[in-house]
Amino acid sequence: MQLVFSDAQFWEDFLPLTFTRPVAEMRCGILTFSERWQKLLDSSEVSSLTEDYLQEKFKKYELKESLFIVPNFLPSENLLNQIKDLQLGEALVYKDELLAVRINMENFSLNQISKMTDIEEDVLFFKQPTDLFTYNEKAIDFDFELLTNGRTSAELSSTNGFLGDAKDLFIEEGAEIEFSTLNTKTGKIYIGKNAEVMEGCNLRGPIALCNNSKFNLGSKIYGATTVGPHCKVGGEVNNIVIFGYTNKGHDGFIGNSVIGEWCNIGADTNSSNLKNNYAIVKLWNYKAEKFVSTGLQFAGLIMGDHSKAAINTQFNTGTVVGVAANIFKSGFPPNLIDSFSWGGMKGDEKFKLEKAYEVAELAMARRKVPFTEVDQNILKTIYENY
Repeated sequence: MQLVFSDAQFWEDFLPLTFTRPVAEMRCGILTFSERWQKLLDSSEVSSLTEDYLQEKFKKYELKESLFIVPNFLPSENLLNQIKDLQLGEALVYKDELLAVRINMENFSLNQISKMTDIEEDVLFFKQPTDLFTYNEKAIDFDFELLTNGRTSAELSSTNGFLGDAKDLFIEEGAEIEFSTLNTKTGKIYIGKNAEVMEGCNLRGPIALCNNSKFNLGSKIYGATTVGPHCKVGGEVNNIVIFGYTNKGHDGFIGNSVIGEWCNIGADTNSSNLKNNYAIVKLWNYKAEKFVSTGLQFAGLIMGDHSKAAINTQFNTGTVVGVAANIFKSGFPPNLIDSFSWGGMKGDEKFKLEKAYEVAELAMARRKVPFTEVDQNILKTIYENY
């Protein structure tokens, strides 16, 4: 069955993270929403209904019978079974929002729906960027069970210190962990394939270190933290989500934050996650075009793909950074840093697009990932329209 992930309700709500991807490709827990649904529904045939400029990179649906689904929620076992049991023309609705429908995409229209069933149970929805770190513990728990059920963890080397229950630690084959401490009393710890925890690290779950990523020497990692694939993380972090292919390799603190792909956080960069007056944090909302209350006392940094922060950058509480910004000027940057900002301060000139291409190509080449013409077109659209 073809899975068609819909961006309709939430794409704008997750900007700047979704400037470069559909909602389904965001990571929270261990997996992206797309990866999670593929495992839950046992399907590798996935596609997206997303913004036109993203559709070239993220496969468009084929014109056939499909399961059309809003991806950014965690289903209970009962709800998952209801989704699996949907017949053609049947839909599930949650709080007046379409959740899932089995439909023929050849003549896609909600008029095809012949039966709607209201979901009465509470559903854990991710509706804004801060939800990705706020609910990350629940997502890690969900994915941990999904990925490890019935499997046996690789052994933890005897050079390490361990606190907690062994069932809450899972180490994939090829991972390396030596002379570190791991504590699962506060949450599960998942170490992905070929990941590395270097000597002297202190890990306090819940934590997910995904495939081919590293915690550098002496890192202090508080949960609930997710580090996506092909990242290097050092210093001190607390309750952050990094999508993947990003480096924060040195000392400095980042907390209650979400960072996209292909970002680089310079040495001794810090992000405040609590205001001096303990007030509720406001974040820039691209949809509302104003700063909006998060309802949270702790909220740090939201950073879009390809952005870079120089050494000793000091981010204020509740800072939003767009795509491909280059932040290097002295002083505290503002709470909103525009995409392609050259410097990071309000009114700074834009990063020249061709130079942004060059930086992206060099950064991606280090991970042996090509920077394609499609990637160029996505950055160009963001540059010209947002």
